[in-house]
Amino acid sequence: MAYVVTEACINCKFMDCVEVCPVDCFYEGENMLVINPNECIDCGVCEPECPAEAILPDTEDGLEEWLELNAKYSEDWPNITVKGDAPADAEDWKGKPGKKDLLSPKPGQGS
Repeated sequence: MAYVVTEACINCKFMDCVEVCPVDCFYEGENMLVINPNECIDCGVCEPECPAEAILPDTEDGLEEWLELNAKYSEDWPNITVKGDAPADAEDWKGKPGKKDLLSPKPGQGS
């Protein structure tokens, strides 16, 4: 089992989760983070740290697509281990549904 980042992270990217991860399994895209499911040790410390409630265990129903996206992008995007600044309008995007089409495949800066 692993944790996955879902569409709730898109355009929020708060990054509180990054600093608590004991195995540094977060990867940064232009407008969201993902977790490498092969590196995640299922400790769960990241889940309560996410203000957008975007991190869920992969055992929840309907997350297959997000598990695949996390696996795919964690191979392409840079690793991030230090919390950066959230986008200026992150609070405006928090809780908005239907953000999947806004997902950018471009990598972020990483750390």
